[in-house]
Amino acid sequence: MRQPLLSPRPTTLDRAAFVEAYGGIYEHSPWIAEAVWNSGLAAHHDTPEGLAEAMAAVLDAAAPEDQLEVIRAHPDLAGKVALDGGLTDASTNEQAGAGLDQCSPEELARFERLNAAYKARFGFPFVMAVKGYHRREILDAFEARLAHTPDEERRTAIVQIHRIARLRLDAHTA
Repeated sequence: MRQPLLSPRPTTLDRAAFVEAYGGIYEHSPWIAEAVWNSGLAAHHDTPEGLAEAMAAVLDAAAPEDQLEVIRAHPDLAGKVALDGGLTDASTNEQAGAGLDQCSPEELARFERLNAAYKARFGFPFVMAVKGYHRREILDAFEARLAHTPDEERRTAIVQIHRIARLRLDAHTA
């Protein structure tokens, strides 16, 4: 089966247009798109899978401090920024799709407690590709991941960020 093509097709774009179109795939981290463009684009980068692999390779090769900056660029799930309408459009849609905009007061309080405990333990926000999950499943994952070591959780957050990026690229198909 033929892979769908991205729209706009990366190989047809100059650097500025590429970064404009794909610089937000990794939350507030356009440097990832810049690095992909700088390394050269080929036909396989015109598919979600090809561009996702190239972008993931850039983040995976980045220094741990740079990886942490990408993780820290993500908002808290069901946090104050979400409640105040300060999320990117992509994050707003992702959180709403998991029902995080419909939390009961008790669920919101639980998210707030877990967000605080998680940040205190790891120094960055909990990141999860929430598409396909219900908020109760997200809360359960939140609690389970609090038992990780900091290094395990940094790696887990990066895997989740790659999943978010792939979902965002899938939404860019023609």
